[in-house]
Amino acid sequence: MKPVLSDSGFGSITVDGREIGHDIIIRLSGEISKRRKDLSKAIFGTSHIISGEEAEYVYQDGASGLIIGAGQEGMVRLSEEATDYFTKRKCTVELCPTPKAIEKWNRTNEAVIGLFHITC
Repeated sequence: MKPVLSDSGFGSITVDGREIGHDIIIRLSGEISKRRKDLSKAIFGTSHIISGEEAEYVYQDGASGLIIGAGQEGMVRLSEEATDYFTKRKCTVELCPTPKAIEKWNRTNEAVIGLFHITC
């Protein structure tokens, strides 16, 4: 079942009424896990650029899209490798500030994955 996102602020996101204090990934099944920022930090020294390795970790077969909450100010972006990875899998990526991404997430009925950065 797809979780409902109701709020975000600098350093938190509310999922099904529960406040979470770290970046999250929402799988096609609705499962929520902590984002593996280390996969991008190891390459770029920051979690604001999503690496190809993190893209591989995030993607799931059957996903038609990925909604990325790029932080309160929209600081997160995809690396060229990540962009190529999602393009090859015909997985559309919607990248926007986290508050806007929450709106998109709650409106969509498509088979999408969510990645939400809660700071910056």
